[in-house]
Amino acid sequence: MLAATPALPVRNIPTAVAFYRDRLGFNVRHEDGGLGIMQRDAIALHLWEANKLDTPGAEPHLAGSASCRVQVEGVHALYDEYRDRGVIHPNGALAIQPWGVEDFTILDQDGNAIAFFEPTAPR
Repeated sequence: MLAATPALPVRNIPTAVAFYRDRLGFNVRHEDGGLGIMQRDAIALHLWEANKLDTPGAEPHLAGSASCRVQVEGVHALYDEYRDRGVIHPNGALAIQPWGVEDFTILDQDGNAIAFFEPTAPR
C-alpha cells in the first residue's frame, strides 16, 4: 500500500472546493461531475457530492458526517494559519495527546471534521 485518500461528503462541490481552496489553502486538481479533488503538499482529499435524495449512499444527510486525520510537519504553524482563518472546531484547539501526538481539529463548511496531527517526541 502506498497512501490513503480521504473522501468527504459535501452538499455542493463548487462551494466545498472554494472553501478548501480559499480557507484551507488547498489547490484544485479536479472539479467536475460531483467530485472535487484537492491537494496541499503531499495530501489529497476527495470531495463527493451527497445531495441526491434518490441515490442510496449519496443522500444529503451524509454531508458533514465524515472525519479523517492528516499527519503534518509544523502543526503549530498550520494551527496558527487555520485559527486566523476561523476554521478551528469549537472543541478542537491544539493539544498534546497521551497517545503521542499534538493535534487540532477543523470543521469544513458542511461540518466534516479534519484533525491535523504531528507526532511528539517520545517521553
